[in-house]
Amino acid sequence: MFDVAPTELLLVAFVAIIVIGPKDLPKAMRFVGHWVGRARGVARQFRSGFDAMVREAELEEMEKRWKEENERIMREHPSPDPALPAPDTTEGSGDDPAGAGEGRTGGDGAGEEDGAPVMVEKPLVHPSEDDATPADKAAQ
Repeated sequence: MFDVAPTELLLVAFVAIIVIGPKDLPKAMRFVGHWVGRARGVARQFRSGFDAMVREAELEEMEKRWKEENERIMREHPSPDPALPAPDTTEGSGDDPAGAGEGRTGGDGAGEEDGAPVMVEKPLVHPSEDDATPADKAAQ
């Protein structure tokens, strides 16, 4: 960015020692270092903000291209039956690859009106003899 040769740097250091003096030179160097650090921070912040704006613009452009390409593909390959709904292409739509949940009920015939499967809980543990009622013990 800045092209400062070592000889120019030595010349600036020599002039600084003569003008400021060796006694106040450390204080002046801290002051200059502080402001150089602030300038670098502002430049870094500006650069990161600019990079973020460029990334957002690129993402919007890519989304626009993807949308156009998707529309073109859908025009070229229409659904074979117009009465059928278009396939859901959203990610994580929860489609059942086996098709078991499509319009079917659970194994016991129970189901909701919309055709969504309903899980029926069944006991996982059989009652032990200690938990059995007297009628159960008589039946055994």
